Amino acid sequence: LDLAISGMTCAACATRIEAVLNKLPGVEASVNFASEKAIIRFVPGQADAESLIAAVRRAGYDARESGLDTRAAEKERKAAAYRAELKRFWISVVLTLPLVAQMGAMFTGEHQDILPRWLQFALATPVQFWIGWRFYVGAFNALRGGAGNMDVLVALGTSMAWAFSAVVTAADLHHQHVYFEASAAVITLVLMGKLLEARAKAKTSAAIEALIRLQPQTARVLRDGELVEVPVASLNPGDVFVVRPGESVPVDGEVAQGASSVNEAMLTGESLPVAKHPGDKVFAATVNGEGLIQCRATGVGSHTLLAGIIRMVEQAQGSKAPVQRLADRISAIFVPVVTAIALLAFAGWWLFAGDFTNALVNAVAVLVIACPCALGLATPTAIMAGTGVAARAGILIKDAEALETTHALRI
Repeated sequence: LDLAISGMTCAACATRIEAVLNKLPGVEASVNFASEKAIIRFVPGQADAESLIAAVRRAGYDARESGLDTRAAEKERKAAAYRAELKRFWISVVLTLPLVAQMGAMFTGEHQDILPRWLQFALATPVQFWIGWRFYVGAFNALRGGAGNMDVLVALGTSMAWAFSAVVTAADLHHQHVYFEASAAVITLVLMGKLLEARAKAKTSAAIEALIRLQPQTARVLRDGELVEVPVASLNPGDVFVVRPGESVPVDGEVAQGASSVNEAMLTGESLPVAKHPGDKVFAATVNGEGLIQCRATGVGSHTLLAGIIRMVEQAQGSKAPVQRLADRISAIFVPVVTAIALLAFAGWWLFAGDFTNALVNAVAVLVIACPCALGLATPTAIMAGTGVAARAGILIKDAEALETTHALRI
């Protein structure tokens, strides 16, 4: 079973979902943060799709079954989410820029507020609680599931900076600095990173999209003695379809009548056409040559050879290299360790230096800078990009472990 996972924000989320699924009896799961997919093997009778999806939702995330027939809906959903996120990002930029602009005075040694503090509060509050609401939701879901993730660090760090500044502003403590620009800038920059991350994921999926586009969307089928053009998705095994010269074969089948030659380079890499006669097999997305042939469908939908290749590439992109398993183990304990270091930094500056403000600032800095994003994203993104480029060149890689070990090959 392949599940599309939504709500993950860092590698710690993927590790958490994977642990939850693997605790279920008869279940073996691998969750990939970069592809936002879970590849699950389970024993029928001990688990099913509904129970697996329910387990993911109990962990604080959402899941839905993924396949070729749901790919268009998934793509549209991600595109809509990206557009909404982009809109919020630009609103955040507009609200944050005035706050960041006054930081320029600090380079000259001036620490006077250019903007009134009430205005800074008015600009920073929507960024903190409207634009940044996604971090609070993500943090709550992660903590409810018994784990920490990047959202916990961002929500905790920016909330501390905003709350301290709000108290200073409300109490009219002019001798204390405010850090509204820090909380707003961190949220804006993390959002920008999320947008860049989403673009990288979309680009690495281009190879799969190219493979899917190879298959035609319609087929000419003989029904009641008439040739009717129907969507490929409506074909059933046993249907007789006609392929004219120069057209692509819509589904896997067997030649029933006629003779031709078919270009199967997209499957085999062989540029010479292959002769086809009655009884010979034809495959979806291969190109018919000079003759008209009638074929009987044998494999449709997800049962075509092309669909199998697409699944193979997707599974290779979603598989984990040995080095990624190490990164996952580190990211699983990363958030608690960072939180503990931030508390130690706060306690050290406050108890030994006697400076509450610097103690708070340093604790916030530890929380918001030490995010495990790159740790969890670098390897799976590289695997997705590598397998995608290889697929476009006609090279299919079995899994990430095979890709990682190729560096040791000697020819």
